[in-house]
This record gives sequence, structure tokens and C-alpha cells, in this order.
Amino acid sequence: MTDLGRSPTNILIWSVLIIGAVGVSTSSIFIRLAMAAADKQGIAFSLFLAASRLIFASIALMPTWQNVTKAKPTKTSMGYGIAAGLALALHFSLWISSLSFVSVAVSTSLVTTNPIWVALIGWIWQRKTLSRRTIIGIFLAIAGSFMITWSKPTEMAINSAPVLGTILALSGSIAASFYLVFGQEAQRQGLPTQSYATIAYTVAAIALLPMPILWGESYGGHSLEVYAYILAMTIIAQLIGHTSFNWALRWLPSVTVTLCILCEPIIASILSFFILKEIPSLSIIFGGFVILSGVAIAVLKVPQKL
Repeated sequence: MTDLGRSPTNILIWSVLIIGAVGVSTSSIFIRLAMAAADKQGIAFSLFLAASRLIFASIALMPTWQNVTKAKPTKTSMGYGIAAGLALALHFSLWISSLSFVSVAVSTSLVTTNPIWVALIGWIWQRKTLSRRTIIGIFLAIAGSFMITWSKPTEMAINSAPVLGTILALSGSIAASFYLVFGQEAQRQGLPTQSYATIAYTVAAIALLPMPILWGESYGGHSLEVYAYILAMTIIAQLIGHTSFNWALRWLPSVTVTLCILCEPIIASILSFFILKEIPSLSIIFGGFVILSGVAIAVLKVPQKL
């Protein structure tokens, strides 16, 4: 493992995290706008959006492949980078599909339960102990998920299929958690953030490249508006948002970074209210609050008494 270098200031780290949180929060908005512009939804079109987003991102990072070879990554760091890319591909294919069946507020509340899954991954894989608080938090988050699943759907939901949407969003959250854990390990093994992002985004793009075609969706024939939303999502949510989180993983624990991702449902819900005119029901708001409370209880440490 190589030295990560001099640690940046806390102000810089948290500033980057805030930028990343705002960036990723725009993703669901651009996805729904693209669906509306194409007048399409469902898994096939969602796979097209996921693949196109990652293809654009990998093309943008193509000039940095020279830096990847110069970094001389180890087999272990490359392995984690490739594994992260596969997890990222699975995350986007599942989560973007969920936005066809549930509202932005529901989808983002469920997909940002990462701290729970990161804690469980640490328990199973890294033999970390689960505290009583963590177990209580996990049960609360699961209860909140059930509340959201059986809540009354909003009028703006494209297709009302809350159970399917919930399964897709939660599965996407688990995949994203592996993406974060693998990404942190890749960088701990000495892979620079830029090189890691290049590897992960490219692997994810290659993995998703044939999927839309296999599901009967074409890459061509869409309006310029659709491609413009995908490009905006790539730049703001992927290259700025995701890469900001990847950089922060070099300096902070993965659970801390995932806690910052909890800002996404709040920001995304506000944006969807003004842009998409989606008004979440009280049961969705309460269920989201229960999820956030469970996550906070599970991962936040109680300060020691002086």
C-alpha cells in the first residue's frame, strides 16, 4: 500500500462532500426529465440511461488512461477497481429502473440507506462488530422502508408499482454500498482517485453497453433533449458528484461518506417539488424520517462524557 500523501484540511474535505451531495442529488431529476422527454419508462429505457451516462463519463476520462498506466497499479488495487465498476453498473441499472415505478422522494430515500449496508458488509466481510445501536438502527430503517413501500403513491409517479420500485431501489443501494467499499479499498491499495474513477467508470460502461440492446432499446433515435439531460447528468451527477465522494473516501471512513449521501433525498425531494411538481404524501415523509433516524442511530457514535 502506498502513502496517500498529505491529508487535506477538514474544510476542503467537507466542501468537496457538499459539492458531491448536491451533484448526485440532481441525478434523479435529470433521469425523470429524460423519461418525460422520450415519453418512455421501464427497465429497457432505464438501462439505456444508465449505460449512456457511464459511456459519456468513460469517454470524458479517456485521456486520463495514460495516468493510470503511469500510476502502476497493483493487481489488488486493479481488482478492487474492476469490482467497484461492476457494482456501479449494477447500482445504476437497478436504481434508475426504480424511478419508473416510484417517486423521486421514495427512490432516493431507499437508495441512500448505504450506511446500513456498509455496516453489514463490514460485519460480514471485515469481521467488524455490530453494536446494539447498529442493530436497532437497521430494524428502524427496514421498518421505514415498509412504510414507504405501502404508502399511497404520488400522482406524478410514472407507473405505480411500489413493491417493485422498493426492491429495485434497495437492491441498488446494496450495490452502491459494495461500490463504495471496493472503491475505498482500491484507493487504500495506492490507486489515485482519478485513476480509480477512470477504471471503475469504464468497466461499468463496458458491462452495461450491451444491456439496452438485449432489452430491445436502441441507443439512437432519441431527441436532442434526451441526450442533453444525459450529458448534464454525466457532468454534474457523475463526474462532479460521484468523483467528489470517491476522492473523500481517501480521507474519511466509508460510513462517514455514506452519511453525507443522506442529504440526497432531501435535496432531490426539494428539486422534484419545484421542477417535477411531485408532492410526497405524509406517509412517505414519515417513512423517510424513520429510515434516516435508523441510519443515524446505526452509524453515529455517542460522544464520550467529559
